[in-house]
Amino acid sequence: MDCYTANWNPLGDSAFYRKYELYSMDWDLKEELKECLVAAAPYGGPIALLRNPWRKDKPASVRPVLEIYSASGMPLASLLWKSGPVVSLGWSAEEELLCVQEDGAVLVYGLHGDFRRHFSMGNEVLQNRVLDARIFHTEFGSGVAILTGAHRFTLSANIGDLKLRRMPEVPGLQNAPSCWTTLCQDRVAHILLAVGPDLYLLDHAACSAVTPPGLAPGVSSFLQMAVSFTYRHLALFTDTGYIWMGTASLKEKLCEFNCNIRAPPKQMVWCSRPRSKERAVVVAWERRLMVVGDAPESIQYKQLTIQVLLDRLVLRRLYPLAIQICEYLRLPEVQGVSRILAHWACYKVQQKDVSDEDVARAINQKLGDTPGVSYSDIAARAYGCGRTELAIKLLEYEPRSGEQVPLLLKMKRSKLALSKAIESGDTDLVFTVLLHLKNELNRGDFFMTLRNQPMALSLYRQFCKHQELETLKDLYNQDDNHQELGSFHIRASYATEERIEGRVAALQTAADAFYKAKNEFAAKATEDQMRLLRLQRRLEDELGGQFLDLSLHDTVTTLILGGHNKRAEQLARDFRIPDKRLWWLKLTALADLEDWEELEKFSKSKKSPIGYLPFVEICMKQHNKYEAKKYASRVGPEQKVKALLLVGDVAQAADVAIEHRNEAELSLVLSHCTGATDGATADKIQRARTQAQKK
Repeated sequence: MDCYTANWNPLGDSAFYRKYELYSMDWDLKEELKECLVAAAPYGGPIALLRNPWRKDKPASVRPVLEIYSASGMPLASLLWKSGPVVSLGWSAEEELLCVQEDGAVLVYGLHGDFRRHFSMGNEVLQNRVLDARIFHTEFGSGVAILTGAHRFTLSANIGDLKLRRMPEVPGLQNAPSCWTTLCQDRVAHILLAVGPDLYLLDHAACSAVTPPGLAPGVSSFLQMAVSFTYRHLALFTDTGYIWMGTASLKEKLCEFNCNIRAPPKQMVWCSRPRSKERAVVVAWERRLMVVGDAPESIQYKQLTIQVLLDRLVLRRLYPLAIQICEYLRLPEVQGVSRILAHWACYKVQQKDVSDEDVARAINQKLGDTPGVSYSDIAARAYGCGRTELAIKLLEYEPRSGEQVPLLLKMKRSKLALSKAIESGDTDLVFTVLLHLKNELNRGDFFMTLRNQPMALSLYRQFCKHQELETLKDLYNQDDNHQELGSFHIRASYATEERIEGRVAALQTAADAFYKAKNEFAAKATEDQMRLLRLQRRLEDELGGQFLDLSLHDTVTTLILGGHNKRAEQLARDFRIPDKRLWWLKLTALADLEDWEELEKFSKSKKSPIGYLPFVEICMKQHNKYEAKKYASRVGPEQKVKALLLVGDVAQAADVAIEHRNEAELSLVLSHCTGATDGATADKIQRARTQAQKK
């Protein structure tokens, strides 16, 4: 038996404890923690260590090292500290590391050691230096409190919205307080400090002396104090060896314990036991750890948890008692009251001696909009009990259409489900119902249902465009929608017809539909496309090459590139291509061919309807400045400067701009003057500007 109890140690008269390692820290510390500044983030967050802090016994050449680890000691970051001496480290609620320097500057780092920002705690702190600092958390965010060398306090309750508050002076305070901490009461941050046997509470307006109720006599100094994480409780350690525990408001004493140790502890913090209301303070000395609690351990829920208790009450239909317990324990609604009410409603629908209307009304009056209650779940229970009409009435109270529709479909109320899905605006939900209806109804009834629901009809058409083209055609025929039928046959002519004859036939059907729809423009355009297809087939037979399915413009361009200029011009006349567009097509094609001789002949065939600047631009695009210069001289006065600049003739462009006395053109030329090469031209422009200003 000894081998089983060997690692257990006595704790008092009737209890034993044992200590075993859950896991080892992965860090490799070369110095003891007491030689470092240490800050551990709450909720199992990262740990920051500042090694080799500023001490007299350390050589000046040794730089401190800031290291950040995970809660299990995995290294996250390491960097040499290159700023000023640090007084305190702490983590914000956003897991940013705050480093409070002696000069009042606060440097902010991410958990991977990345520098985020910095801010100052004010000129007074800078002048008097920082003696001590605290990083604390409130409902407003993370705050910083500073004790300066002048024994004054400055704090900001939210570093995200930095507003510095200089706290009132403590009367007669000549030395640093023996201990101090921050409190948060009535949404305001306070400072609690100890001076000898006296305690003072500082707020933004006053310094008040306070006395802990029931404190044992003989105290001449408070050596340590700790506030709980929620700021509800306070612990004080006195020079008489007593630990006083009470509310942070100092209005109520919880307990007092004589630990028989008068040496000041290294650290004192509050802790709590999981799933227990017991409060305790952990006090640490150099080689001793003590846990002091304010009440005996509560064990009534170890075997019977509150959830099991509530479930047993529900099974016995003791709903009011279960709700009272939930409210007394202040359980979250979803875990407590809402869950109980849902159970009650599911029981209520089984009362078949009460009418559907009365049951539905009673349930809605009791539940209302209670969070966490699903009317669809209650309706499903009613349907399972054979009360379909009651289930439908209950679903009227369900705010989420996505919960209404599946049950309506299950109950064979598909048309009602479609209406609910459309009301929701959720297209996926509508598609789900449509596919269900399609399988449930015959084709005629299905189409009739769609005609009465325009949104559903539109969505189904979109579905058919990708999945069921023949069904789409039937829908258009049923509605005599000749416009959409014409569009359908145009798409079909290219998507399904491979032979030219079949494609032309489909286009003819489309044109007939457009005429029925009285859309003559679409009908004429379709007939033009039929004519172009026949012409492209003839061109392929006579000239070879690929013409089918080219656009009209691409067909003209292909003819020009093939040297068939007369055919291109005839095609342009047949399809009434505007002169300007034809000139652009021919200019671009001849330039791509680099047929400069033919291009020049073309430019002289008649006066260009597009001017000659496009000739300059196209030639320069082909990197042929020689040909571009031929056309630059033919460009009209309003575009002359731009043409000359395109061919690189800055000097002549300047002369034309000066002649025109156009400030915009002068600025444009000046922007093209570079270095010493165009220095004379730039000077010439400036002189022209000066002369113009004198006039």
